[in-house]
Amino acid sequence: MSLDINTMNSLCLLRLSAIGDVCHAVAMVQAIQRQYPHLTITWVIGKLEYQLLKHLPGIEFVIFDKSQGWRSYFYLHKALKGRRFDVLLHMQVALRATLASLAISAKVRVGFDRTRAKEGQWLVTNYRVEPLAQPHVLDGFMGFAKAIGVSDLTPQWNIPVPKADTEFAQSHIAEGEKVLIICAAASKAERNWLPKRYVAVAQHAINKGYRVILCGGPTALEKALAEQILQACPAKLDNLVGKTSLTQLLALLKRASLVLAPDTGPAHMAVTQGTPVIGLYAHSNPGRTGPYLSQQYVVSAYQEAIASQQSGEVKWGTRAKGADLMALISVEAVIDKFDQVIQQTHS
Repeated sequence: MSLDINTMNSLCLLRLSAIGDVCHAVAMVQAIQRQYPHLTITWVIGKLEYQLLKHLPGIEFVIFDKSQGWRSYFYLHKALKGRRFDVLLHMQVALRATLASLAISAKVRVGFDRTRAKEGQWLVTNYRVEPLAQPHVLDGFMGFAKAIGVSDLTPQWNIPVPKADTEFAQSHIAEGEKVLIICAAASKAERNWLPKRYVAVAQHAINKGYRVILCGGPTALEKALAEQILQACPAKLDNLVGKTSLTQLLALLKRASLVLAPDTGPAHMAVTQGTPVIGLYAHSNPGRTGPYLSQQYVVSAYQEAIASQQSGEVKWGTRAKGADLMALISVEAVIDKFDQVIQQTHS
């Protein structure tokens, strides 16, 4: 199937989840908008992720709510019935995304190269992006923009935040105030650092004149971890875990001096706001999933963990397994990185 970008008027983007990945996808779609300002763009997206991106300019969103089970596919088919797009960018390797794509009618259906097109994606596409040997997720996404002729692939982000949410952040972080935000929880408990180690870094930040705020979502896991940190810390920490919307959190991350987080969505949200991130990694390769503009600030035990589990050449996306891998990350290493960040960015 040949791809004629000169006849392209409508584009559908399929990327349902997760928060970090849709942040990467924003950079890609806005690169497309810069080159093709008159292109009509529709984004099929997850319900939660929509709450973060719903104010993006020039994009029509169609929500795919996976909590509705099989009905989610029916509703998507109903929402797109009778529509045909010039191009579909099928940017999610998951069986539910493969099935969802069947509701999208498009002349050209762009998917990942054969190596990355898992979960049956290659069965529902007719055009492939260029293969990349060891891409960051964001660079892999930019391959879709390149496939439709976009020349400037430099990532930029413009995620609008309502005025009320900006004012919310201003009420919590004063102009010029030195603030460390800790987003302590990942989606899986095994990817979380130890509570007492977060406390040690928080105490160090406070000694350096920083206020520390805990942020995160409303899940029981996130609230429980925040409570463990609060109980173990002799100093006062502000706890906003479960008390912000996604756009309020985005506004807070923009005003923060720096962010400390494991492999979790808010780390990538902070990147979109230009805020330095200290990423904590042991299970996944930070070269692939680390905070894109803060790779130099990652503290990683991934290489050590994966070397203990596999010998020889390791595939780029391979995850290390184990419930205690995050314990390989020392307090000293994170404090050293904290001092490096504040010296380089806030001196």
